[in-house]
Amino acid sequence: MDGASGNDSEVTEFVLLGLTETPALQPILFVIFLLAYAVTVGGNSSILAAILAEPKLHTPMYFFLGNLSLLDVGCISVTVPAMLRHFMSHNRGIPYQACLSQLFFFHLLAGVDCFLLTVMAYDRYLAICQPLTYSTRMSWGIQQALVAMSCVFSFTNALTQTVALSTLKFCGHNVINHFYCDLPQLFQLSCSSIQLNEQLLFAAAAFMGVAPLILITVSYAHVVAAVLRIRSAEGRKKAFSTCGSHLTVVGIFYGTGVFSYMRLGSVEASDKDKGIGILNTVISPMLNPLIYSLRNPDVQGALRLVLTRRQPPK
Repeated sequence: MDGASGNDSEVTEFVLLGLTETPALQPILFVIFLLAYAVTVGGNSSILAAILAEPKLHTPMYFFLGNLSLLDVGCISVTVPAMLRHFMSHNRGIPYQACLSQLFFFHLLAGVDCFLLTVMAYDRYLAICQPLTYSTRMSWGIQQALVAMSCVFSFTNALTQTVALSTLKFCGHNVINHFYCDLPQLFQLSCSSIQLNEQLLFAAAAFMGVAPLILITVSYAHVVAAVLRIRSAEGRKKAFSTCGSHLTVVGIFYGTGVFSYMRLGSVEASDKDKGIGILNTVISPMLNPLIYSLRNPDVQGALRLVLTRRQPPK
């Protein structure tokens, strides 16, 4: 931003306090989060490779899971590399433009995640409740269209939130009690009215949070009702096992999201926000590959194939 306005110098750089200001803890945290980043990238890349390598996994459910793996790698890459750099440097500053870029990409990827989890619930609903029409109602073209729509809706929201934030004035106070740039923390630093921004965030929460959660709940209500009508215990177990992993991921994702964005009235950012941020941006993307492969023999078999594959004979 440009220089000065009256007696208040406008902020051109923010300072991220990060997870701790204790020097002795920083090398330990650096190693922990570097390992978490490596595990997340490796785990999600393995899931993606397994899906590509195994023809049995060339189905709508695994197409969406592959996209989710890409999103997880993107989401952790938006926050953790910058945090690692701050651990190794005495400079905690982040330029204004870089802060806005981080905010934009975080909301873009998290938004696509919201819609994709909803699409995956709809996919399970069609597969279990409407099996005769599943192949036509979840064709390759429809799969691509659903992912594309998720990206367009999320891009529109992320751009709207970022542009709206760029109209706020930040004068003097530039210390963010967090390890990445996000709306609630930046709202607290603004010296201009944030009423419009809060309204936009509330509308986004309704459209991208509440509405998808309702659709997921309705989809799984129908799924549970259909599964309970299956007479075979083995059939019920198989149907529930395909949904259990997805519901676990939904619970973690929406649980942390609700806690993060429904506390805008809080004046002070607490260390709980950092804990929720770690769960949302680090732990969840790291656990997703494990959650989806733990009870899924098809994914386990494909992963073994990918990890133990030798050079094919000439």
